[in-house]
Amino acid sequence: MSFEYTASDIDYLLSPKAIRERTAKLYERALNGEGYFELDESKIEETAMFVMEVIQDNYPDLDIPFHSRWGHFNVGGHHRVAALNDKIISLDKIEKARLKLDLVISSVLLDAGAGMGWRYNEENDSGIGGGEYSRSEGLAIASLDMFNAGLFSKTDSPYRVDGEKLLSLTLEDLEKGFQVSDSNPIIGLEGRLTLLKSLGKTLTENEEVFKDGRPGNILDYLIEKHGMKFKAEDLLKGVLLGLGPIWPGRIHLGSVNLGDVWHHSALGPADSLDSLVAFHKLSQWLTYSMVEPILEADVDVWGAEDLTGLAEYRNGGLFLDKEVIKLKDPELLKVQHEPGSELIIEWRALTVQLLDRVGAHVQKALGKKPFEFPLAKVLEGGTWWAGRRTAKELREDGGPPLNLKSDGTVF
Repeated sequence: MSFEYTASDIDYLLSPKAIRERTAKLYERALNGEGYFELDESKIEETAMFVMEVIQDNYPDLDIPFHSRWGHFNVGGHHRVAALNDKIISLDKIEKARLKLDLVISSVLLDAGAGMGWRYNEENDSGIGGGEYSRSEGLAIASLDMFNAGLFSKTDSPYRVDGEKLLSLTLEDLEKGFQVSDSNPIIGLEGRLTLLKSLGKTLTENEEVFKDGRPGNILDYLIEKHGMKFKAEDLLKGVLLGLGPIWPGRIHLGSVNLGDVWHHSALGPADSLDSLVAFHKLSQWLTYSMVEPILEADVDVWGAEDLTGLAEYRNGGLFLDKEVIKLKDPELLKVQHEPGSELIIEWRALTVQLLDRVGAHVQKALGKKPFEFPLAKVLEGGTWWAGRRTAKELREDGGPPLNLKSDGTVF
């Protein structure tokens, strides 16, 4: 596709504002009876109250962290992050933050759906951890183990990620790291390797953002650009511009890869910028995951409430399972769908809009302002876990209600 565009068009499409405004157009279509889904707004409040129940079960004191990768590392009540902190205790605050950003960026990029049949067996003689894990938690522990083992480091210190080392990774490295076998298959492994190699290429070529070829150098870039205090939206833009080149086969405006942005024919012709719908799911989740180590370095990140909910299958599955949205043609539940299909684009758009509405209900019920209880906390405390809970109740494998074809880069 060839587009006419300006620099401001790029800024817009890389912004939370674009996500909300473009998904709102598809939400209005659904309200008008157009598209693949029926929308029942009368069920939003009921769903929000269910999310409130889940929040109260998970976090009765309402001390909820952002929805991020860090919670997955400590699954099973094991303090794996604390163990890492003990190993790096002698480092200064900024270097600790760089190291943790190295870890979380690589881990998030490895997190796309693993499939229902994959498991990771954590063998740990230290007394911290152990057991079998699946889905996001299993992927998190596997990525942490690979990081701790130095798989991503080119130096004697294992606790870092280097672009040069990522470029040399093989499929066999990841098969071993994820314990893949004929009896333990994982989907999207090639996509994950491609992402890591693309990350390696970006780290070695983009000296402005990653001056030493490490993901964690993005912190130095942000401090140099914005000082010791910046908005979450600035962090997101840094992620989108710095890591944008890694995404495969997506829409470009000049040299800028827009990432998680898709064309929907109902919004305009294929060569019109108006037809593009932005989600930036992995990039926003990565942004949420980067906030904690940055704050630990005494760098202030504010304005998280401006970011959006995440258009992924747990949140989207919640609204399908609670019948806030329904497919007009139930037969489509039996068909596998590509990430770029218009049905999936609509599902994700409705998810973003409904998360805003559920979030507003939750904030009102708790007597909280959006800046006090941003969507990042609503996701972590409630919607993501509510989506998982309903999936487990309704389907034996606990999978999403729609059959998704994952390429290891979206869901």
